[in-house]
Order: sequence, then C-alpha cells, then structure tokens
Amino acid sequence: MRYDLVIFDNDGVLVDSEPLSNRLLAGYLTELGHPTSYEDSLRDYMGAAMHRVHDLVLERTGKRLPDDFDDVFHARVFAAFERELKPVPGAVGVLEKLAADGTPYCVASSGSHERIRVGHRATGLDRWFEEGRVFSAQDVGRGKPAPDLFLYAAERMGVAPGRCVVVEDSPLGVQAAVAAGMDVYGFAAMTPADRLAGATRLFSSLADLTDLLVRPEA
Repeated sequence: MRYDLVIFDNDGVLVDSEPLSNRLLAGYLTELGHPTSYEDSLRDYMGAAMHRVHDLVLERTGKRLPDDFDDVFHARVFAAFERELKPVPGAVGVLEKLAADGTPYCVASSGSHERIRVGHRATGLDRWFEEGRVFSAQDVGRGKPAPDLFLYAAERMGVAPGRCVVVEDSPLGVQAAVAAGMDVYGFAAMTPADRLAGATRLFSSLADLTDLLVRPEA
C-alpha cells in the first residue's frame, strides 16, 4: 500500500545546504559576540526556522540579534549557494522515479520561499517543484517542531495526514512529522541515527528511498 503524498524536507534532504548554512550561521553569530561552533549550530538550529535562532540567543544571553540579522545572513547563504550548492546525491533519481510513477510529492521546509527557490535554481531541482509543490514555514505561524507546516502541506495537497510520509534529516523535523500524525523516514546521513529517534524508518542513502516508500501495514 503506497503513500498518497511524499513530503520532503529541503535542506540536507534535497539540497546539500546544511554544511554551508550552518558554517555561515556559526561564523556570523560568533562575529556578533555569540560564540558558536559549527557543531553547536547543527545541534541547535539544523532544521529550524530563523525565529529559533533569535529565540535561543535571547533566551541564553538576554540580548536581541540585530534587526537586519536575517537579511545579512540570507545574503551570505545565497551567495554561497550560487558558488557551491549541489543536490544531495540520489535526489534527482528519487524525484524522477516519483514523477514517473505519478506519486504526489512536495517540499515543506523551515527555510523561506526565497531560500528554497534559490537553492532549487542553483542545483537544477527547480524543474521538479512548480508552484503548488513548495511550502515554507513562512506559510504558517509556527515552524518545526510544531506540526503546522506538515499539516498545511498535506491540506493544500488534498491528502489526509495518515496517508503521508515525511522525509527528514533533523530531530526537529522528525518531531514535527510525528506530531502531525505522519510516518517519517529519518535520513541518517549527516545526522546520527540516535538523534532521529521516533522515525518510522531510518535510511542513509537517497538511492534506497524509492524502495522504502511503501506504507507499513497498520
């Protein structure tokens, strides 16, 4: 019994952006007087919307980030995307197979619509994601680990949550999918498998994903 909708996270699942963006985020926070290592950034912010960065810095230091923090950070990230961003190995093959089989799919990302589109254009994945297949934390009130984004994507795609599977590589994303009542396949490539506890299944290569997209019997 196949799923009626495959919902992909974007960063780290479709585009190999997590190393780039977390390196830049750690550097920028450190530059602003909030010492942050690359490992700190992955632990605290991977898979999260930008408001989490603001919230955690304020909670930990009592200081607010500059008003132009998001704009400066995104400018640095987009420039790096244009220079260096690649699709995650196996992403194109998975999308080709889903399209050939007529399996509905979409992307639901903590990133902004602009970030998603810049990344897709830089990697050539934009041809797989026309309007109506792209959903962002900008579209809902709360980002991951709240379930709102995944529930919104399912509603817009016309599929019941219990008939969806989410492909995620972050603990926050796994939590959000579980809270949405969806199956979730944890992509344990960059993220250690034990940090994706709660996932329906774990896998480490996108090349294996199409063989896994069969809904387990209840």
